[in-house]
Amino acid sequence: MKNEIKIFFTALMFYSRIPCPKDIDHSPEYINKATRYFPLIGWIIGGISFVVFFLSVLLFDSSIAIILSLIAGVLTTGAFHEDGLADVVDGFGGGWTKQRILEIMKDSRVGAYGAISVALVVLLKYAALNTLTNTFSESVTIGLMFISYHSLARFTAMNLIFTSSYSRDDQTSKVKPIAKSFGFPEIFGGYFFGLLPLFVLSWFNWKFILTLAPLFALYLFSKNYFEKKIDGYTGDCLGAVEQLAECVCLLSYVALWKFM
Repeated sequence: MKNEIKIFFTALMFYSRIPCPKDIDHSPEYINKATRYFPLIGWIIGGISFVVFFLSVLLFDSSIAIILSLIAGVLTTGAFHEDGLADVVDGFGGGWTKQRILEIMKDSRVGAYGAISVALVVLLKYAALNTLTNTFSESVTIGLMFISYHSLARFTAMNLIFTSSYSRDDQTSKVKPIAKSFGFPEIFGGYFFGLLPLFVLSWFNWKFILTLAPLFALYLFSKNYFEKKIDGYTGDCLGAVEQLAECVCLLSYVALWKFM
């Protein structure tokens, strides 16, 4: 149990800015095992975002509350995944070869492609959340939506780790330890924490489960695209898929509502 707690805190430290015990470090052994808790971190980020929304809506209108909840999520993760999205869009938008794509992605500067992509994704998430929070009045349902879209987004990115190879020419990336190996605990834990919030949400209406279809399509497209372009994935690729999966999940909720 003590070892498992250390693995959890390693995941929390790696995927967020939440303070952790001093004895937790970036040990490759624990980071590798921490993959099982990647979607669980989504529970925490989604929960924090929902609490900020719930409290803010008592003082302001829902539009302001949504913006504050998005800010809370970015501050909690340190814009970890947004940075990956910007790097991927810059790299694949400006590079024509594998080597050039990886070089651009490693550049700490953000280009026009990257900045615009992050802005558009944030606007899209804001618009979808605004629609959902004005459509559903039950706090439990809204809370489950916040938690599930964060966990499902990380679940989608996690599947790239399980089914694709690490890009050979990017061995300096900070995500390298995650890609070395994984076993049944990582797969079971990842799937359990990734899907449970959606299954609970689907208890209120089974059609929410259909969200998995577009997320699976995003996973397949991303996997094939990255393998074709750079022979696998990088840490930035995982961040980009996570951000796109958040949008796909929220848009699916909005679209499914019309048929409920």
